[in-house]
Amino acid sequence: MKLFLIILLSFIILNSSLTFSQVENVPIENGVYTFLKEMKVKGILSFIREDDPVLSRFEVKDLLNQISNQSSELSNTEKKILQKYQFEFSDSIDPDTATQLFNPQNGFFTDLDEMITDKVKYLYAYQEPENNIYFEWLGHFYHGQDFSQESADNANLYDIGFRIRGTLFNHLGYNLTVIKGGVSGDKALAEVVEPRLLTSFKWLEDSENIGNYDFTYGYLKYHTEPYEDMDISVQLGREDITLGYGYGSKLILSGDNPTMDFLKFNFDYGIVSFTSLHASTTGYFSFTPEERYTKYFAHNHLKLKFNNLFDVGIGETMIYSGRGIELGYLAPVTFYKFIEMGIQDRDNGNIYFDLQTKFVKNLELQATFLLDENILSNLGDLEKYTNKTAYQLGAFWYNPVNIADLSLIVEYTKIRPYVYTHFNIQNNYTAFGANLGHRIGPNADELMLRSNYNLNEWLRFTFEYRYQREGNNIYAEDGTLEKNVGGDIALTHGYVMETDRAYFLDGERVNTNFFSAGFRIEPIRDFIFDISYNLNKSTNTITNISTELNYALLRFTIEY
Repeated sequence: MKLFLIILLSFIILNSSLTFSQVENVPIENGVYTFLKEMKVKGILSFIREDDPVLSRFEVKDLLNQISNQSSELSNTEKKILQKYQFEFSDSIDPDTATQLFNPQNGFFTDLDEMITDKVKYLYAYQEPENNIYFEWLGHFYHGQDFSQESADNANLYDIGFRIRGTLFNHLGYNLTVIKGGVSGDKALAEVVEPRLLTSFKWLEDSENIGNYDFTYGYLKYHTEPYEDMDISVQLGREDITLGYGYGSKLILSGDNPTMDFLKFNFDYGIVSFTSLHASTTGYFSFTPEERYTKYFAHNHLKLKFNNLFDVGIGETMIYSGRGIELGYLAPVTFYKFIEMGIQDRDNGNIYFDLQTKFVKNLELQATFLLDENILSNLGDLEKYTNKTAYQLGAFWYNPVNIADLSLIVEYTKIRPYVYTHFNIQNNYTAFGANLGHRIGPNADELMLRSNYNLNEWLRFTFEYRYQREGNNIYAEDGTLEKNVGGDIALTHGYVMETDRAYFLDGERVNTNFFSAGFRIEPIRDFIFDISYNLNKSTNTITNISTELNYALLRFTIEY
């Protein structure tokens, strides 16, 4: 905290003359990120920071302006989507484009009828030349209908909350978000509908008469530009983030984990883009308070951007626990692995390399290669248990064969045995027991195909198919482990090995087909419906037993 305040005060003193609009971040689930991605693949945008994709509102606004400058290259639907987001990110309270539920000038609730219009909506907004505040109401309703059983099960989730955001002194963005919800119906289905329930303490504790959950976010973010086109930001707090590349799930930080508290530093200038993050989270859930513990996640990533060619980067992660913050991992300019050796090799470190192309309009290729622990000396022996490697290859084709507003995505991910594990279970690659990395976990691979089509600015169709193979550990009928093949993130190879071999997809083979088809419709601005049909079918090739999950999902989101 002291370090953050010192940096913040220094920036304010040195750069008080520079001004920005809205420094607070755009939540990662906002649909504008999908639009920016498509425009980047199309070649309209030369760069967006995808390895750490959460952007300030003013950054999104600037990118939208860049797209607007090339509007002649946009389809009719893309022009309408652009206009839709330009209104949203203008942050204006002009009565012609925005409305407030609580409007002191006209009296409370006088604009109630305008809540069901395409105007940008706020509960309340206040603006001054250098300071502003926006109050927004948030609400969600989920309905899941399971058709897998003879008698269909269902689950309903409903929550309500608020967001207070704004910018002070033209440099300091802030956000406070609180969401509280409840669940009725089948609890197992509810966890499928909203996997984040498994990382909610109130849900797991289950000590009240109704299943309930809560999520909270809040941060301060300072941004400055000491020189033209040099962007520096420091953020302290918590919000949902992801790290690394990945069209489906990501090898580095997928976002399927609980929200972490972090201190983050971003630097962008010329061809250099750098991110450093130090986060705290928690270990596996336990009903015994003495068994609960804090763990830390550190991350550095350096990327070089070459216009009209590619972006290439190198990154590191380190997970540790059992002590306070390690100052060696807090420094952004360092090499984690050498630091770890200097403090007696207690922690779980990874290094990765990534590449993303941009030399062909409408086609993007990307790749990530992950090395778990120090295995460079073992790359010649791919079946050795210490060869804990993973890689991901993907391609994004926008406007294929000149079909406007259509995208096709293919991605393959392979993760060898024991990746993400650690000899100390408290240091494995998890938070609250949830895998921080790719959803398939160790000793598995996945082929993903996805297609999206924007019918217009309010309606988007999505189709996705995934084929996943995994090799699970073998257990006896009484639950005793018979063979560890590196398929469980919570079970390491340990210090004493029965064999130094680790064969990919060894163990009980389970093959799973995932199918999903759906659409998102926003008939009125800020009233969003996500409707999908989902089918998951798994087959254990050893026991020849198949299981199936067949369900429909309706999600309604309201934000104003």
